[in-house]
Amino acid sequence: MPDLDELIHQPLRLRLMTALYAERNADPLDFSRIKRLTEATDGNLGSHLTTLEKAGYIAILKDFQGKKPRTRAQITATGQRAYRNHVSTLRELLEQGDA
Repeated sequence: MPDLDELIHQPLRLRLMTALYAERNADPLDFSRIKRLTEATDGNLGSHLTTLEKAGYIAILKDFQGKKPRTRAQITATGQRAYRNHVSTLRELLEQGDA
């Protein structure tokens, strides 16, 4: 059985990846929306987004909306594969517990 992805398995990063995976076919998620969905603080969220970005699991997009800076994130193809594999591993573990 494959191992759990330690980058994704951390609780906040799992919530982040779940939110971004759920919106994979939509526009990138705004930082404030991600913050509301995950109930994370600014600093904590920023730190975990950076970790996932360095792994190639998400892309961070910075631009301006009018004159206001805007940070958005979206899951990458690599991140989608990693997330699906992680969820598959969790399902396998659950099924083993039912056996």
